[in-house]
Amino acid sequence: MSTPTIAPPQRDPAEVAPADSYHKADPVWVYRDGWRAGVIEAASPRAVTVTYRPGTHFGTGVDTFTASYVTSRADEDPTLDHRQANGLACRRPRVGGDGASAMGGPHR
Repeated sequence: MSTPTIAPPQRDPAEVAPADSYHKADPVWVYRDGWRAGVIEAASPRAVTVTYRPGTHFGTGVDTFTASYVTSRADEDPTLDHRQANGLACRRPRVGGDGASAMGGPHR
């Protein structure tokens, strides 16, 4: 399924999956100023917590949504769908302009 085109208030309630039908790591679309790719972090009977891409950049946000603002996603999102199991991205230390590591330690 590609990006949904209908806003949450116009969705048929019979077609909205219950919030607790989602599971951790399920790929979803969430509605926040338009439909955004996301991944379920947690679900309860009333709402889901989702890590999602709030814009076109690679940053992410985390928020809680009720069921009408969430729907399943089949399209792959490279930023969200290939995270490590612990949800953290791998980073290499950045080298400063003088060749010293910018990750700490005194400069000589």
